[in-house]
Amino acid sequence: MDIEEFRIRGKEMVDYICEFMSNIHTRRVTPDVGPGYLRPLLPSGPPNNPESWDEIMKDVESKIMPGITHWQHPRFHAYFPAGNSFPSILGDMLSDAIGCIGFSWAASPACTELETIVCDWFGKAIGLPTDFLYFGEDSKGGGVIQGSASECILVCMLAARAQAIARLKESPAHAHLDETALLGKLMAYCSRESHSSVEKDAMICFVKLRILEPDEKSVLRGETLRQAIESDTAEGYVPFFVSTTLGTTACCSFDNLKEIGPVCKKYPGIWLHVDAAYAGNAFICPELKYLMNGVEYADSFNTNTNKFLLTNFDCSCLWVRDRFKLTSALVVDPLYLQHTHADTAIDYRHWSIALSRRFRSLKLWFVMRSYGLSGLQAYIRNHVKLAKRFEALVKKDSRFELCNDVVLGLVCFRAKGSDKFNQKLLSSINDSGKIHMIPARVNQRYIIRFALTAPNATSRDVGKLSSYVNFI
Repeated sequence: MDIEEFRIRGKEMVDYICEFMSNIHTRRVTPDVGPGYLRPLLPSGPPNNPESWDEIMKDVESKIMPGITHWQHPRFHAYFPAGNSFPSILGDMLSDAIGCIGFSWAASPACTELETIVCDWFGKAIGLPTDFLYFGEDSKGGGVIQGSASECILVCMLAARAQAIARLKESPAHAHLDETALLGKLMAYCSRESHSSVEKDAMICFVKLRILEPDEKSVLRGETLRQAIESDTAEGYVPFFVSTTLGTTACCSFDNLKEIGPVCKKYPGIWLHVDAAYAGNAFICPELKYLMNGVEYADSFNTNTNKFLLTNFDCSCLWVRDRFKLTSALVVDPLYLQHTHADTAIDYRHWSIALSRRFRSLKLWFVMRSYGLSGLQAYIRNHVKLAKRFEALVKKDSRFELCNDVVLGLVCFRAKGSDKFNQKLLSSINDSGKIHMIPARVNQRYIIRFALTAPNATSRDVGKLSSYVNFI
């Protein structure tokens, strides 16, 4: 494909995308296929000779699209939103065309500098303490765009681990132990409602993780953490990392940072991380900032703009209070990656697991400028409003009960009856292919999650589900 054909095919692709998104509501939400459906539809090996673009696109529609779960469908209510918007798509297109690998400032200065700027923009909009920004007074903090919340938590846990081991090596009681023995003494903490990635990250880091029970509202409390730390300390363990959640996956609950923060401060060296993958974006709305009370105690904070801020995956923002603690744990500095500005510039290769990184800040920059804070706030407020409408419908029907406090765009509910009955109810709804939701377990009960996900969700979309389960 030469540049002239690309010009033609590129315009055709934009038309195809526009047609697809304009008519996505006419498709099934979930595909009616089984595992292995695609293999018999495609050749057993790649073609020896070039094929026409027209033939390729025919196969996209006839073979690929029937196997797609349409996350942008107005009646997709599973998981959390998969951010999407035209400015974001254009940002990814331009990033792909530029094709730089921005692992250092020298590798592409604008790639690095725009990332520092949009992280500061977004951090200010959320209301993070100035310690988390690059250009706060005497700030050692800063932000970075990672691929996912899982990566954000992992790099913070690695940094906390490195700091803890360094402290132990300086202690006379532990100086004689090798690093493997010291690892065995470290203890991290999270709630049972924390995302499963915390458990996986602890496995990768070779550290122990104590999973704590939240209260009846699925909130991790300070007293629970305090008791666990005291017990582990008495057993000879060294608490070093606490992962909290603002907006849990199962029911969008908010851990009590005002209680947890002071507990962490009593024990020197504990790194307090705040995972706000979904909910953190909502803090750009002044009326929702109260949900992050206690963030001043945090050492790091992440949120995924590719969930609740109209930005396509992948674009997970992480801020740290002390970037030097983070980078010191991840620095590997071969000669071929060094450059003359290394002492004064940000090199994001020291902030993440991967060396290679795309120009992801472009799409977030495009989204923030195209919508403005007012437009993004209006989008979030619409989801909150529609969730409250669905909450009201559930409350009106005596056959159903609410299972969470509805504060953002997630409503958890269940039919009054057994878990088995609720499983059948959800299966019946999902099997239709017209609406898609997922279950979770909250307070040992099977519940159904109704998440507002469509960028342009309307009350009609809420009404469609209501008619399916006959709330009205």
